[in-house]
Amino acid sequence: GPGNEFPGGVEGQRPSWGPGRSPGLASRRPAPGGGGVILGIGSDIMDIRRIEASIARFGDRFLMRIFTETERARAMRRTEKLRAPTYAKRFAAKEAAAKALGTGFRRGVFFADLAVVNLRSGQPTIQMTGGAARRLAEMTPAGMMPVINLTMTDEYPYAYAQVIISAVPGAPAAT
Repeated sequence: GPGNEFPGGVEGQRPSWGPGRSPGLASRRPAPGGGGVILGIGSDIMDIRRIEASIARFGDRFLMRIFTETERARAMRRTEKLRAPTYAKRFAAKEAAAKALGTGFRRGVFFADLAVVNLRSGQPTIQMTGGAARRLAEMTPAGMMPVINLTMTDEYPYAYAQVIISAVPGAPAAT
């Protein structure tokens, strides 16, 4: 439920690197004698003009259906000129994450299940809840912890995002 979500992982799981510490490269390296594994890769390119047109045509109805309250608040802090690119990058990130899950927006995975959030370091990642969190748990091998890497960029008129879902040795911490 609310408050139990973990950015970059499954709802209810805590990061293996501990509260208040961002995951450094060392925490993502495979343990000696064991290795990490890539579970899924997804990418998406988005025409920012499509987002501009959807906002103009559908307004808040579109924004509330696709983006979380946190994502909308972040976009609203941007200047008018930067809002559509901010939304477009997040839209592309959600599409890329759905592809990395291997489901697209089927099998119980919805836009609302995927939220772009930032770690304390500022690095973006995907917070998964609902059907997306269930799919992530299904695809993560026993005894391993999922890690979600996200990169986003834009150069008008395009926004691009790539998501890599991997698993590293270590069971998720109990909640």
